[in-house]
Amino acid sequence: MTTDNTSREPGSDFIRDIVQADIAAGKQKTVVTRFPPEPNGYLHIGHAKSICLNFGIAEEFGGRCHLRMDDTNPTKEEQLYIDAIQDDVRWLGFDWGRHFHHASDYFEQLYAWAEGLIEAGRAYVDDQSPDEMRAARGTLTEPGRDSPFRNRSVAENLDLFRRMRSGEFPNGARVLRAKIDMTSGNINLRDPVLYRILHATHPRTGDNWCIYPSYDYAHGQSDALEGVTHSICTLEFEDHRPLYDWFLDNLPVPAKPRQYEFARLNITGMILSKRVLTQLVRDGHVASWDDPRMPTIAGLRRRGVPAAALRDFVKRIGVSKANSIVDPGMLDFSIREVLNKTAQRRMAVLKPLKIVIENYPDGQTEEMEAVNHPEDTTAGSRKVAFSREIYIEQEDFMENPPKKFFRLSPGSEVRLRYAYFLTCKSVVKNDKGEVVELRCTYDPATRGGNTPPDGRKVKATLHWVSAADSVKAEVRLYGPLFKSESPDPGNFAAELDPGSLEVIHEARLEPALAKDTAPVQFERLGYFCPDKESHPGALVFNRTVGLRDTFAKEVKGAVKK
Repeated sequence: MTTDNTSREPGSDFIRDIVQADIAAGKQKTVVTRFPPEPNGYLHIGHAKSICLNFGIAEEFGGRCHLRMDDTNPTKEEQLYIDAIQDDVRWLGFDWGRHFHHASDYFEQLYAWAEGLIEAGRAYVDDQSPDEMRAARGTLTEPGRDSPFRNRSVAENLDLFRRMRSGEFPNGARVLRAKIDMTSGNINLRDPVLYRILHATHPRTGDNWCIYPSYDYAHGQSDALEGVTHSICTLEFEDHRPLYDWFLDNLPVPAKPRQYEFARLNITGMILSKRVLTQLVRDGHVASWDDPRMPTIAGLRRRGVPAAALRDFVKRIGVSKANSIVDPGMLDFSIREVLNKTAQRRMAVLKPLKIVIENYPDGQTEEMEAVNHPEDTTAGSRKVAFSREIYIEQEDFMENPPKKFFRLSPGSEVRLRYAYFLTCKSVVKNDKGEVVELRCTYDPATRGGNTPPDGRKVKATLHWVSAADSVKAEVRLYGPLFKSESPDPGNFAAELDPGSLEVIHEARLEPALAKDTAPVQFERLGYFCPDKESHPGALVFNRTVGLRDTFAKEVKGAVKK
């Protein structure tokens, strides 16, 4: 179920084909999926792919998708993250209705089933240390070794397990393990841990528990308790599927979901490891989880990326079983596709160069008509003030330009957007020889930027703002967080790009931008959005994406094919 009115056509991929076949065969009447994040950090763009897939399938096939917190590790989980996860899923356009669940909802049932495994001789309490268990587990080419505690009696195991629950033992003293096969070729079946001792306060259950179930044990059983029909996860869980099925086969669960795996999202130049993202925040390499340089959903949102663009990106990259790396240009393309249609146009000068129009009446101000969106007549227009003194971008002027420089230079003429033709007459410099002001003239016959009666043409149109009427603002330009296209998660700090954030403190904006709350296009510069986390009263804009799109031709060609 969605929370917005954006229409979304059904996709096509191998998972949807499976769901369709199951429905056709009568295996399920109602499709039930779930998105089960661990609330130990903010969601990132990789989670967006899973969210869109799970909620999208449920929506397309008339079913439902549950949001379930995998809250089995209280040392890393916080209510802050639970709230942020809900916000992100809603912002993406999805809703779980009354199906908001937690793994902790099922702690009593999971514990009871664990005792049932002990009574059936399929689980035992192990006293080995973590290092001893690791050494005995074996390798991909060598089988594991049975624990010396593997053949304890049912009565002893039940007694120890109940004492584990009562808090009698310290952290790490004992674990409960499933008794499967220490010689299995699948290491996940070599007597996996079901419960570990952890004396920690849980965000929801407080101090009621001091033993917590493992992900592998809690996950499939939570799916079964909720009636999930298709348990969709990323490819690294493919080797866990036999264990997922073993639990379902050996426990009196009310349903038997099937697990299906798809390739996770990998993007060139990004690290989508929650461990690394957490360290980036904790070590102060970024301002927060929603720093616009972060690949978190919150960071993308603060940067001004529309939810529709993220959904479009996920749809374009598709769902497959093959791991691949996506060019970040695909994300930028989707962002531009959405913002080009929705963002109103404004004029802003990031690095101002002052112009004095010598033949313009001193003290006079005119209002020029500026369209809000050139492709949407319903967006209307606005008035922009024009006066004797204006600002243009520093890079739009060169004193000694190369041959193909068509912007402003001494003696050249350009068009000012919505205003007049302008000719540069002279240059004013400071003591360092830097250009600080231009002296120009305008042609009154070209009001509105129209071609003059003599028919002469210019090759450049510049944006500008009135010096007297413009407002000052801070503008933040964001680039990739890492210098490398393949940053090493193990040494990520060494690969951080110190130039990933450029802050411009003295940008000049047309006054309408002081009231805008939605993403806008700064004409000729890119798409920007007001920063909603800035101090009250401050005017701050974040660049969402630039206007140049070298990826557009390739993507449009692929779409056409």
